Amino acid sequence: EVQLQASGGGLVQAGGSLRLACAVSGYSFDDYHIGWFRQAPGKAREGLASISSTDDSTYYQDSVKGRFTISSDDFANTVYLQMNSLIPEDTAVYYCAAQKFGRGAYYPPSKWNYWGKGTLVTVSS
Repeated sequence: EVQLQASGGGLVQAGGSLRLACAVSGYSFDDYHIGWFRQAPGKAREGLASISSTDDSTYYQDSVKGRFTISSDDFANTVYLQMNSLIPEDTAVYYCAAQKFGRGAYYPPSKWNYWGKGTLVTVSS
């Protein structure tokens, strides 16, 4: 069974940076899209960014474009989310997920079947 583990969360001041990592095991990394999501208290889970093994495309939600960058290390089966210029609104539990999709595109949280436990990111003002 594919398993994912997100790490790298912590407390950071507004304007600072963090890099999250998602380690994937159990299946061939090349077969999957990997996505990053977050869920703030009282809010629905939202997609942030994803990277596709089908066409190597990356996808970003408008709220994080220009601030967050997704990248992958295929040999290490690890996907990263570099987060810069953090603001308090970024405070949430961050999750990574994996799913086989037919093409590179954005897919909402309900379409992803494999999830790791989240890592908490807290941004203070």
